[in-house]
Amino acid sequence: MIGGSHGGKSSTGNTILGKNAFNVNKINERTTTHSEINHGVVEGRRLTVVDSPGWIYIHTLQDTNEMDKLEIRNSVYLCPPGPHAVLLVIPLAINTDASYLNGVQQHMSLFREDVWKHTLVLFTRGDWLGVKTVEERIESDEGLQWIVNKCGNRYHVLNNMDQSDTTQVKELLEKIEEMWAGNEDPYYEVDLDRAAQIEAKKEAGDKMARRLEKINERQSRVLKELYGGERQPASDIRIILVGQKCSGKSSAGNQILLKKSFNITFETACLRKNFQDLQCATCVKHEGNFDGVKVSVVETPGWVTDTETHDRMKDEVLHSVSMCSPGPHVFLLVVPISRAFTEKDLKALVEILMPLTERVWRHCMVLFTWGDWLNDLPVENYIAREGKELQELLEKCGNRYHVLNPSRSDDPVEVKELFQKIIEMVKLNKGCFTIRAKQKKFQKFPWQGKQHTLTEEEWSRREQELIERVMKALAKEPEEPKVPSVNVANSKNEFNIPDMSGDVSSEYGSISEFRNQRAHDNVAEWLSSRVRETEISSGIGSICSSSTDMENFDESSPRDKNHPIMSSFSQEDLEDPLSSFSDPSKSQHRNSVGPKC
Repeated sequence: MIGGSHGGKSSTGNTILGKNAFNVNKINERTTTHSEINHGVVEGRRLTVVDSPGWIYIHTLQDTNEMDKLEIRNSVYLCPPGPHAVLLVIPLAINTDASYLNGVQQHMSLFREDVWKHTLVLFTRGDWLGVKTVEERIESDEGLQWIVNKCGNRYHVLNNMDQSDTTQVKELLEKIEEMWAGNEDPYYEVDLDRAAQIEAKKEAGDKMARRLEKINERQSRVLKELYGGERQPASDIRIILVGQKCSGKSSAGNQILLKKSFNITFETACLRKNFQDLQCATCVKHEGNFDGVKVSVVETPGWVTDTETHDRMKDEVLHSVSMCSPGPHVFLLVVPISRAFTEKDLKALVEILMPLTERVWRHCMVLFTWGDWLNDLPVENYIAREGKELQELLEKCGNRYHVLNPSRSDDPVEVKELFQKIIEMVKLNKGCFTIRAKQKKFQKFPWQGKQHTLTEEEWSRREQELIERVMKALAKEPEEPKVPSVNVANSKNEFNIPDMSGDVSSEYGSISEFRNQRAHDNVAEWLSSRVRETEISSGIGSICSSSTDMENFDESSPRDKNHPIMSSFSQEDLEDPLSSFSDPSKSQHRNSVGPKC
């Protein structure tokens, strides 16, 4: 069964098999995210029925995401050596305009051209006809005439609301047998080698999705260790929504504010592709309250695909920042899961955010909308299959993302989780995004030469750079460790804790830039070497800087006079190796003591 989303494919499968084989219980949600197979005995015949994911009826093949295209292709391979019939499911109430016809043609091109010889149009919503006949309905619509003619004038009507009528299924099977007789081959033959390739591609995608989940869990755990003890209660949260037209920005804004503030009527025009009806040409701001926290959301205008409007979008994004004084806490880059994310989409986002400089990416998070399109599938499956453009966007955003499901708009849990992620990001960035002028050079004193004394701002910047390097190292770490975890734990570098600041001691407390860069590299390497696979249930490993691990450090090597551990570090430093980096006063005090060992 092939067709657009919400066309009645799953209900049709249940009607044919005479049982509830496919899930159709969820209201207003797509229930089929991957091709499913079910069996039954009907009219003395053993039937195999395959249900496939649908596409949005006006979407071209380029608009459909890679995950859905792969599953639609895979549907014909689930019943080797091939299906006897491909049922093109079309609801009778649909408006088969040029966009709909284009979508049908392009999605059927996922198969060979001879698939049309084995295709029968199956009209659903038979109850919609009333006193009309299906022939009258076909004659009244040129689009339906084209589709029916393409299928050799083969069609049938089902009323899924009346599954007790077994005659409609019996007649369908008779028409399928009649189609066999008219074809040289009784079934649409599939390439088994191609089937193996698709299966391998699916397995690779599933493996990558699981890896993405583990990387995200590991990075979250490390950040929690770094900032878990800090208490920074948020008094307000300022959000800017950026994305294409029809990406779901307005719906997301309403869900975040837990009320209908943004106008979403233009989304209906978008589904009709009447873009001239879309009048959201300026930034719109609305405010709300979530659990005592003031929430401000600014929606920027969307764009279609033409690059001529990008200059205007840049001005609007700059304007949105001024509407969130003193600055936004987060830019939510809205990506709808229901459609493909292309290279053009990536370039448009990068170009529109360019006036805000590279610093803006530290304050960006990808917000996936249309979460109901996934059903219960993890979003990582969509990320893994969609391709390098989406993965590059996530990398620029520091692997930060969240999913909103519009069917759960009354449930504040998803919004609360989003706010928690935003607050963690604000802790990492030590504040909101601001458009600032070029920083003044540090004042130099005659005795300092080319060196300068670190300020608190400089310490914060270096700390942030270090943490970003650690996050990247965690994301790029191989899935399977090349050496056993016990060997890593007992390596000769176990106690060689690198210097966090890279300071070169002097009576003035000055710093060597070269040593500082090298120290950053040492820290990142040391943190990576502390990852132990056996520490967590996910099998990836975590940073061994928990209080228990740091207190016991290594039971086989007691800390005594015979085993010194870098005299420049205090006991407090050993318990929290990042404390000296996050607190500049400690490191500056250490600089004044004298040369290090």
